[in-house]
Amino acid sequence: MQEVEGFANGTLDYTQLKGDTGPLVYPAGFVYIFLGLYHATGRGSDIRLAQYLFAGLYLLNLLLVFRIYCRTNKVPPYVFFFMCCASYRIHSIFVLRLFNDPVAMAILFLAINLFLEERWSWGCLLFSLAVSVKMNILLFAPGLLFLLLQRFGLLGCIPKLCICALLQVVLGLPFLLVNPVGYLTRSFDLGRQFQFKWTVNWRFLPEEIFQNRVFHAALLLAHLAGLGLFALHRWHSSKENILTLLKDPAKRKPASPHLTANRIVFILFSSNFLGVCCSRSLHYQFYVWYFHTLPYLLWCTPTTKLAHMPKVLLLGVIELCWNTYPSTVCSSLSLHICHGLILLQLWYGTAPSPVSHTPPLSRKPTAISKKAQ
Repeated sequence: MQEVEGFANGTLDYTQLKGDTGPLVYPAGFVYIFLGLYHATGRGSDIRLAQYLFAGLYLLNLLLVFRIYCRTNKVPPYVFFFMCCASYRIHSIFVLRLFNDPVAMAILFLAINLFLEERWSWGCLLFSLAVSVKMNILLFAPGLLFLLLQRFGLLGCIPKLCICALLQVVLGLPFLLVNPVGYLTRSFDLGRQFQFKWTVNWRFLPEEIFQNRVFHAALLLAHLAGLGLFALHRWHSSKENILTLLKDPAKRKPASPHLTANRIVFILFSSNFLGVCCSRSLHYQFYVWYFHTLPYLLWCTPTTKLAHMPKVLLLGVIELCWNTYPSTVCSSLSLHICHGLILLQLWYGTAPSPVSHTPPLSRKPTAISKKAQ
């Protein structure tokens, strides 16, 4: 509320927007949404009303997530109990702390629902809107780019990328006109240092290593390597060279496999999870970045009856790690072990869904539908 109060009073210089916790470091979409909350709650004084609004957002977020899971048909129904009722930390992030992270994730899940309905342009618009609320949504971007290339080819995906870029310009225009450098460096600061006292995932390291730029560069290289490996060997299912994705889908031989709901969700969720695993720091509110994707990541590969309990146990250990405050050497190590086990399962498990090489029924199988455009 303090960060958007300056904007409410007419300040358009992004470097002057700040609060007791520090300067404003989120893109412009955050400012507009929380400015609406600022006015709706009497300049931030009616916290109970804000909690009711976030409770509504929480229910909407669950509805959007359930719709995605319904389309994929991979996760057993009993797991949804743990998603709804068993996470103290998620309840806190939504209706007690009122962070912007769940706002960004709810918009992201709406975008994924649109992708599943073949409404790619609208989905890209909402994806960009989610990025404008918090930049963690960019962890889904490599997966989305892969999907756009597979669906439309290089020339076909350029208009979708332009939609994403144009919305960022429109939202940031009032600030870009006043202090463009200040807006870009504050809202898209990829080199920002995190405080060691809040880290959940790197508590077992000395603070000097945690703050070391070489360590940050190593994590970035690990992230890029993981994305490259998954793109080549898990996302790309054709026997053809991955560069064939740059071609028009109608000219590919053999034709690209049809994008099923499971394929779309697997690529997006795994892209985000790789980023979470390689994050320079995870703070407590960051749990919402991937909490609702964990059941799919655990159950997207074939599961025997005896394997259900270990997967539920893994969810429980991850929850315990996030509920340990302050984090400890044991909790952060346990979190990395859990992440590593999920990554191993995703890598060595079979493909998340059978790839269908039969194009959808239509008079012109290779043509792009009007809905997708």
